[in-house]
Amino acid sequence: MNYVFILLITALSLVFLWEMRHSLKRSNVNSRLIKQYRNDLQNKDLLTDIYAYCQQDYKLRRIVKKYGLTLEDVEKIYQKLLLWGNFHKGHRFVPITAFLYVCTLEYLCQHKNDDAKALTMKCMNFLHI
Repeated sequence: MNYVFILLITALSLVFLWEMRHSLKRSNVNSRLIKQYRNDLQNKDLLTDIYAYCQQDYKLRRIVKKYGLTLEDVEKIYQKLLLWGNFHKGHRFVPITAFLYVCTLEYLCQHKNDDAKALTMKCMNFLHI
C-alpha cells in the first residue's frame, strides 16, 4: 500500500515539474517577444514567431489544428488586439500574450471575426489586466 502512495506522489511530482517547465518556457518566450518587438509592433517576423510557437507548443498545436489557424488569421487577430490593447502591464502585452495561452488562443480562434474591442476586453479579462 505504501508503494502505491509513493508511486502516486512521484507521478504527481513529475507532472508538476513538467507543467512548471512548460510555464517557465512560455513566460520566457513571452518576455523575449515583448522585449524584441516592443518598438516594432508591425514587424511581420513577430507574427511568424508567434505562429511558430503556437505550432511547436504541444498544447497550442491542438488548437491551431482544431480551428485551422493560419498566419493570416494570426495577423488579422493581432491587428484587432493591437487596436484596443496597445499597452504593457508588467510582463504582459495583450496582442502578444493572448496567443500564448490555451484559453485565450481558443477564444480568439472561436471569435476571430468579432469586434476588436470585444476580443481585446475578453483577453484582458483572461490575462487579469
